[in-house]
Amino acid sequence: MKNKSTKVLQTSKSLRFAFALLGCTQFLAVDSVSAQSLQIVNMAIPARSFQMVIYPLAQQKGYMKEEGLDQRVIFVAPTTSIQAMLGGDVHFTGAGSSALVSIARGNTPLKVVVATNDRVLQWFVTKPEITSPKELKGKRIATTGVAAIATFMAKQVLTKHGLDGNKDVNYLDVGQGNQLAALLGGGFDAAILSVEQRYVALDKGMREMFFMGNEVKNSWGTLATTDKLIKENSKMVGGFVRATLKALRYIRQDKEGTISAMLKFSNVSRQQATRVYDDIIGTFTRNGAVDEETQRNDLSIIRQVVNANETLSNARGYDFSFALEADQQLSKIGWKP
Repeated sequence: MKNKSTKVLQTSKSLRFAFALLGCTQFLAVDSVSAQSLQIVNMAIPARSFQMVIYPLAQQKGYMKEEGLDQRVIFVAPTTSIQAMLGGDVHFTGAGSSALVSIARGNTPLKVVVATNDRVLQWFVTKPEITSPKELKGKRIATTGVAAIATFMAKQVLTKHGLDGNKDVNYLDVGQGNQLAALLGGGFDAAILSVEQRYVALDKGMREMFFMGNEVKNSWGTLATTDKLIKENSKMVGGFVRATLKALRYIRQDKEGTISAMLKFSNVSRQQATRVYDDIIGTFTRNGAVDEETQRNDLSIIRQVVNANETLSNARGYDFSFALEADQQLSKIGWKP
């Protein structure tokens, strides 16, 4: 994406190469005088998924600038973004679930500060001949990893519907983004798919068995930062979160503007962007936070992922104080997009 105000950089091979490129002129603000008065903030995004469009939108609409910030959006794999954030090269990451895994696994000093969605944007899709959950017994399920968060959620869902989610089906890691191809290729009986993959599967005659967001009470699309940044630069954290909440309010109010931003951000068709918007706009949080029960459920899943016995407190993984304060501030002054 080459929009000058968004400064998006895509990388998957070398973090050092990525941050070296951040100095290139194509990612610098055109108005250098104005840019000098703004604080640069590096935001790592794991994928061009719909819920992540709020961050380039926050820059394009001037919400970041209103907070004295100049956001640089960088595409980095989740684990790499955590490492970069701990090293100080990245200030925020959209891979909040990976941050929670890191907290549970090694007591890493991180916090989730925003939840963009209060429902899980994953779908359990099967071959058309499979008409009930119990028919999945002994079948092969394509996942992004046998220890992936969505896989553990799927186990809960299948158990809820009469199977032993841990034993009755076979979960196989086909690699990130390959679940749809695995299902359509005929070698698998079901797959856990993203919203974009789901549309292709349904158009190809596959059957939607579950929308995971209706089956489990968990969050999705979480934003994380470091304890260090919260302590040493709370003004930046507060400003970034406030700009994010403005973007959240914008997407709820301006469908056409959001779809236009999605076209630039993800290079999808207008029909696809409209379809996604209509299907999942209701999953976006209104205040950038989720309730205590959802937080506990998230951390319970994370504990299973890392095979830990210790129960993490909500306060160890989350700090929604910035989001709740920003929401109150915006509501008090009657802010609207």
